[in-house]
Amino acid sequence: MLKKILTGAAIAALAVGLGACSSTRPADGGAAAGGSGECNVGIAMPTRSLERWINDGEQLQQKLSDAGCTVDLQYADNKTDQQISQIQNQISGGAKILVIAAIDGSTLGPVLEEAKAQNATVIAYDRLINGSENVDYYATFDNYKVGTLQGQYIEEQLGLKDGAGPFNLEPFAGSPDDNNAKFFFAGAWDVLQPYVEKGQLVVPSGKSPANDDAWASIGIQGWASDKAQAEMDNRLSSFYGDGKKVNVVLSPNDSLAIGIEASLKSAGYTAGTDYPIITGQDADKANVKAILEGTQAMTVWKDTRALGDRVFEMIQQIKDGDEVEVNDTETYDNGEKVVPSFLLTPEVVVKDDVQSKLIDSGFLKASDVGL
Repeated sequence: MLKKILTGAAIAALAVGLGACSSTRPADGGAAAGGSGECNVGIAMPTRSLERWINDGEQLQQKLSDAGCTVDLQYADNKTDQQISQIQNQISGGAKILVIAAIDGSTLGPVLEEAKAQNATVIAYDRLINGSENVDYYATFDNYKVGTLQGQYIEEQLGLKDGAGPFNLEPFAGSPDDNNAKFFFAGAWDVLQPYVEKGQLVVPSGKSPANDDAWASIGIQGWASDKAQAEMDNRLSSFYGDGKKVNVVLSPNDSLAIGIEASLKSAGYTAGTDYPIITGQDADKANVKAILEGTQAMTVWKDTRALGDRVFEMIQQIKDGDEVEVNDTETYDNGEKVVPSFLLTPEVVVKDDVQSKLIDSGFLKASDVGL
């Protein structure tokens, strides 16, 4: 299949200030739609319970407000009905561009019909919206690559390519209603499953999906830390008696990792040579602290400032009537169409990278992580 890559302006991954208001209006009240300058944007984020969504929403809001756009930023407390209602209100309020990080990407078809009736353009933000032809663009990181990086890190640290093992592995997957979660898991499992089949990785709990498509069987609803902690508590108490220890935990993101680490601590695990390898994603402050303390091995960093910058560029191109730059036209089939996408590249952060990648870039402050 042909992958179409359109050229365009380079995007600077710059930190931007956080907006204090949920809605601002341009001085001239906006212009007419259809590429003639109107910039009335609704931003629908899933929750304030995860640090990254607060940053994503407020940074994009500020950038658009500074450009003179009308902006309505809403958070839905991880409640699908609430998010649908918020999007409906944004449509009623005249939004011509909707940026949606879906809670459940399979439930938004009807409200996107309403958006289409108002000639609104829809950008799926970091989570694909499924089952609707009314999704115009998708902006995200290479989600399969996120999982691949996690799997390759485990492979390298354990020496699996050299035949080392067996090691006790406990794999986790993300929320079953999040389309990204299957890509995260597939990327990691495509690396790790062959070692499970060879016996170099053993899953004492039996929570070992037979293939990529079975990922939801070990998914943690809502990416909830407390649910991940409860699941890990159960696995430890049920399958790890008589001195048996966990050697590695595949955690697809940082919120699950925090719960897993709390469970391990309660079970008596302490940082040191025999502490399990635990993966993560997002470079949340608490997890970066855990990396520095030795209770998390790595996180996959997605510089969400760059994602916000990319979406901002998309919005500018839409309002100006220009061709919207994408770099993937084959990967993300939502069941109704292959959604034109722009994929950004994630990268691994370990203890030795915290200063150079996260602090020096301005993504985090040294004081945020105890440095």
